[in-house]
Amino acid sequence: MFKMRTIKPQLLAALISTCCLLHTNQVMADQGLGLGQPLDARTLSGWDIDISPSGKGLPAGSGNSLRGAEIYSQKCQACHGENGTGGTANKLTGGTGSLNGSTPLKSIGSFWPYATTLFDYIRRAMPLNAPQSLTNEEVYALTAYILSINAVVDKNMAIDASNLAQIKMPNANGFIPVVD
Repeated sequence: MFKMRTIKPQLLAALISTCCLLHTNQVMADQGLGLGQPLDARTLSGWDIDISPSGKGLPAGSGNSLRGAEIYSQKCQACHGENGTGGTANKLTGGTGSLNGSTPLKSIGSFWPYATTLFDYIRRAMPLNAPQSLTNEEVYALTAYILSINAVVDKNMAIDASNLAQIKMPNANGFIPVVD
């Protein structure tokens, strides 16, 4: 014969509470929480600063290695060392040809696949104590300087939106290409 069991009061309370919570969550999801406000295009544009490997999203401006060296000594050298050779932060130079060896050094010149990634990273994250404080011209100049100390570009080359994506990085073939 079939024997009925009684449900313990604690289990019944837990089941009812769970059902109430699920219902409340669904109601809140349907109605929205009423937090925040929609962003307009102007406000959102300040956050939309990503740069693709193809150069899409690069801003106006330009810079050269000479100006970049000045900015580097003022805003970067304390962490990255003289000429990018290392300090409290990562080395920015060296390691060319070391990736297949027993002691690989992943620097900008030896590892990074796109020059545009360097611009994007500097622009959004550097200097560490004041991210996004550099002007576009300063970022272009720092990019030119760092690429020149890695022997990727000539030290006299000016970098801008029209030529940055065309720069061939030494490890460009070490990654699966990004399609954007």
